[in-house]
Amino acid sequence: MGSSLGCRGIGRFGESRQSIAARRLSRQGVKAMRQGDWTVAETLFTEALDVSNSNDAAHRGMAESLWKKGQRDEAIEHLEKAVQLSAGDPKHMQRLGRMYLEVGRVDEASRQCQIALDSDRDWAALWALWGDCKASRNEIDEALAAYHRALSLQPDYPYVQMRTAEIYHQQQRYDRLLATLDRLREDTDIVGDVEEMIRPGAADLLRGIAMRELGRTEESVQFFLASTRKNPVDATARLQLASIAMEAGQPDVAQTWLAQAMQLDPSATREAGWNLDPAAQGVIGSAVRSDGLSTPMMPPQVATQPRASTPWRQ
Repeated sequence: MGSSLGCRGIGRFGESRQSIAARRLSRQGVKAMRQGDWTVAETLFTEALDVSNSNDAAHRGMAESLWKKGQRDEAIEHLEKAVQLSAGDPKHMQRLGRMYLEVGRVDEASRQCQIALDSDRDWAALWALWGDCKASRNEIDEALAAYHRALSLQPDYPYVQMRTAEIYHQQQRYDRLLATLDRLREDTDIVGDVEEMIRPGAADLLRGIAMRELGRTEESVQFFLASTRKNPVDATARLQLASIAMEAGQPDVAQTWLAQAMQLDPSATREAGWNLDPAAQGVIGSAVRSDGLSTPMMPPQVATQPRASTPWRQ
């Protein structure tokens, strides 16, 4: 009997040492991940799981590393394991819900979020996720209510402020849109998770759209220009500037912006209503007739709705 108890005691002691080692490696992995050294982080998380496969932090870290590499199915499997091992840690569940939502598994994302909210209703990131789940189903009023709840808990939450402004844009409530963005601090540290980063220039783009809709065209131009500087690879602000130039009777200026937009995103330029014929020799917005000749068009209505369904993510 004594020998048996001794063996079990040694076994428990061995497991304890393994658990301690796994936690230490996981902490080192998290530190490397925060420093942007993903290769080192993944190595440390792998070593932690080799030592102990029951460490939820190591599974969470491995999930983040795999997600970063684009291995989404494997990442989700590790995070599901982390949720199971942690007995439903809301932080793991929120992140898992976010991953589900990113791959289009909206029902599973909503379920994770609902369960997590049953445990913690005072965490803004959960309400942000709930709002995104509702928005993905086009349940706009419910999404807006969730975002407002998140902001009541965390007023300086740039991602949610942007999502709220986007809904006001859809509802054509431009005064509310501007009021929301007036409280936005774009230099605020990210609140939530790595998927909640704001696309550079997005706030300026929305401000410009709102001001243009409110008849404040000169002010809108300044914000569109700021958006082009902050996000050199996006065509949307350039299309807005091209349309404004056409309305102002400045076809040469419009041509410059339109050429840049075409170079960046030809499909978005055509979807916005511009039909460019290379043979038109500088005629902007020319229409190609069935006989092959070109006739000038009226300046098209450039789309003011950002194209991406979630345009504020990087």
